[in-house]
Amino acid sequence: MLDHHYEVTLRWTGNRGTGTSGYRDYDRDHVVSAAGKPDVVGSADPAFRGDRSRWNPEEMLVAALSQCHMMSYLYVATLQGFTVVEYEDRATADLDVHADHSGNVTGAMLRPVVTILEADLVDAATAAHAEANRLCFIAASVAFPVEHTPEIRVAAA
Repeated sequence: MLDHHYEVTLRWTGNRGTGTSGYRDYDRDHVVSAAGKPDVVGSADPAFRGDRSRWNPEEMLVAALSQCHMMSYLYVATLQGFTVVEYEDRATADLDVHADHSGNVTGAMLRPVVTILEADLVDAATAAHAEANRLCFIAASVAFPVEHTPEIRVAAA
């Protein structure tokens, strides 16, 4: 078994001078960084007083699921012998916020549109999403269902 370690730094940049003296007295802005990579500017969802021009944690979670599924799917394609030439996903997730201000993501939906070269392997390319989901480290780590509604296209000859 191989163990991998990942490290990021999170720095809050939303202190307006009075810290968290009141719920409306600070910004939710922050910067996520990792060695050798561009910074990701983040905030809260606008519903929670965040900056809509910055990434929020819920969007980053959905992005991580989508990225992980794509990487797993491309790997499965090489194993199963079909050629992916385009891949795009429009992924969503739902968050329930409770009366006590806690909340949880209740599910995610990935909608990959995949273009392959082999017209006779459309069924295999569709079925490969189940194996990609099984292999995806992020999907295997979350406590909610990650569903898929893939569309497979064949590249024009």
